Amino acid sequence: MASKPKAGGAPPITPAGMAALKARYDHLLGKERPEIVEIVSWAAGNGDRSENGDYLYGRKRMREIDRELGYLARRMKALRVVDPANQPDRNRVFFGARVDLADEDDARQTVTLVGDDEQDAGAGRVGWNSPIAKALRGASLGDVSTVRLPSGVKEWEVVAIAYD
Repeated sequence: MASKPKAGGAPPITPAGMAALKARYDHLLGKERPEIVEIVSWAAGNGDRSENGDYLYGRKRMREIDRELGYLARRMKALRVVDPANQPDRNRVFFGARVDLADEDDARQTVTLVGDDEQDAGAGRVGWNSPIAKALRGASLGDVSTVRLPSGVKEWEVVAIAYD
């Protein structure tokens, strides 16, 4: 199934996550890099480059941008876009699922399983290879998953599953 990333395969990412990576790449390549090239060219024309802060900073920033562009290009090529909306089995937890959880004290938490490149714990987006995502994979409503966290072992019951 296209919606269930296979172990050892290309890392999954949501369409929104891939769009964010591409937007960052386009911004660096189309806006930031040309601005830095212009600054470096201007600063190079000012004479002694060894003590020219604009030139030295510009060259350093250009190397950082080129390094990030290379990383983003390699990463986008390596990732596989998986659209959670196409998930045929909506009764179990797979990639892209938004899962409502309850712990043993009935404290509620909602997490969405996303690609590792787009995880944001503060926003409830957990990476596909995180401990909680691994524990929830394939779970159904009512299943209890045990998660080993740095703070200890925690049990979560799946109370709702949704795919946006």
